Amino acid sequence: MRRVLGVVLITLTVASGGWAQNKKRVAVMDFDFGAVQTSVNAIFGANQDVGKGITDLMVTQLVKDGVYSVIERKAIEKILTEQNFSNSDRANPDTAAKIGRILGLDAIIIGSVTQFGRDDQNRSVGGSAIGGIAGKYGLGGIGTHKAKAVVVISARMVDTNTAEILAAVDGKGQSTRSGTSLLGGGGSSGGGGGGAYDMGSSNFGTTILGEATSQAVADCSKQLEDSAGKLPTKVVTVSGLVADVTDSTLILNVGTKAGVKVGDKLGIFRKGKEIRDPATGKVLKTINTRLGDVTITEADETSSTGTYVGPAPPKVGDAVETVQ
Repeated sequence: MRRVLGVVLITLTVASGGWAQNKKRVAVMDFDFGAVQTSVNAIFGANQDVGKGITDLMVTQLVKDGVYSVIERKAIEKILTEQNFSNSDRANPDTAAKIGRILGLDAIIIGSVTQFGRDDQNRSVGGSAIGGIAGKYGLGGIGTHKAKAVVVISARMVDTNTAEILAAVDGKGQSTRSGTSLLGGGGSSGGGGGGAYDMGSSNFGTTILGEATSQAVADCSKQLEDSAGKLPTKVVTVSGLVADVTDSTLILNVGTKAGVKVGDKLGIFRKGKEIRDPATGKVLKTINTRLGDVTITEADETSSTGTYVGPAPPKVGDAVETVQ
């Protein structure tokens, strides 16, 4: 049965210093692997979610390289649950863009695994035919003197405002070793058959299939990072009010619809003296006092929550604004 895109965990990375983040904010959806599911079953002896495994590796690569700022899985899963998106919806660029808009992202990365295993699929893959450790990797049967693993993945970067595909890239990796007859190089007997297999483990990483996967992920990630300049620059000014104060936790009456993003730092102000036109009585200017700052830790469409730091305590009704 075809697997569809889900969302994967990415650790939140916040640009240091300043009031606004310089890095473009992205999230990565679990890669679809329906096209290679037969090979996957043969290689591992059971159905394994290699789409999620490859996405986990891509997440790690993107965070390590630091070109993008990406959000954590909990925030995305919450939106998926609240919006009741079906699996088919999650594979749709329009739906992915909607998720990104709710979370204040610049782009969503979606993709698929198009090749995973031997370069010659007409040969015996191994799998259940060989059984045991050799079958798990499917990288050569008994008597094979050379095994070659090939992994190809395709990714698209979707603009969250327009659902336009800003970049479409393909990453390929391959690894060949002579003298490999059963294991395909590396690996252990643990983790085979039925249970979830950790593609981020060293056991998998040292196999020729693991090496090919790592190369494909690195290739694809590099191309996505090179496309960072294609993401439009958005200047957002947030203006709202403090709706609740509990110790250092503030709830604001503005959320992602107003441009609030997790990680934002906003100023908290107390309304002061109003300067009025003596002829018309119209307010010309309001002198506000800055109390401190709030760092956003959670946001939905209409509200946001953050941690306050400042010398003066805030109260309900205080203003919250973007500070450049």
